Amino acid sequence: MPSYETLLVERKGPIVYLTLNRPQVLNAMTDESVRELNDAFFEFDADPEAHVAILSGNGRAFCAGADVKVRLGRPREEVVKLGGPVGRGAGNIGLEQTVNWKPVIAAVHGIATGRGFAMMQACDLIVAAEGTRIGIAEVQRGLGGAGLWASLWFWGGARLANEVAITGRMITAEEALPLGLVNRVVPQEQMIAKAEELAEAILKMPPLSIRSNVRMTRWYVQEMARAASLYSGGLKLALTEDFQEGVRAFIEKRSPVFHGR
Repeated sequence: MPSYETLLVERKGPIVYLTLNRPQVLNAMTDESVRELNDAFFEFDADPEAHVAILSGNGRAFCAGADVKVRLGRPREEVVKLGGPVGRGAGNIGLEQTVNWKPVIAAVHGIATGRGFAMMQACDLIVAAEGTRIGIAEVQRGLGGAGLWASLWFWGGARLANEVAITGRMITAEEALPLGLVNRVVPQEQMIAKAEELAEAILKMPPLSIRSNVRMTRWYVQEMARAASLYSGGLKLALTEDFQEGVRAFIEKRSPVFHGR
């Protein structure tokens, strides 16, 4: 396995462990870390000896979203060229289009918001530690998070998806479980073991049958999320004053003052 700056990767038999490794910033994602995760998933998909992956985060959280300081540092001209606050190619993690469609299990704890929420939802099964908080951080920053709303709605959130998208509130793993948004909720010290238990169950099944179902389920939710993102993209929320205020307020650790412009 190649080595990475922001990611730990290890294969044990047919299981690949990918661990986000920027614990000092709660594994907040930069363009570089998204590219590395994309590359790691490509290597996993291409490895004939690897059949299932477990994605987790090092430190106190799975992922607190995009690195806001990186977003703040982009000049307006660059945001215009990119069509948004994230770099070109940094809007996905490599599971949206693969060759072999191998299943991936997310093991999440602490916080999974914004980009972290998107990564969690992109995986096929989810094990959450007790007390994990989940949310669409984009709403609080002046962005819409339409694709994340679509994903939350698709997996069973229904009116809850609307509430999260409109009020920006966080939900807990315990709330998410009965809605089918996560598969298991366990004490944090049991999280990886429970993910491995699911991986072992997968490994007992015919690989091609499993992969055909992975491909089908990912396609359906991605089509809905893509349509929502295309609609919201035309609103250019990343160029608004409210977005800039949301980012500045986060950096300055104060409450934002929005003006609807």
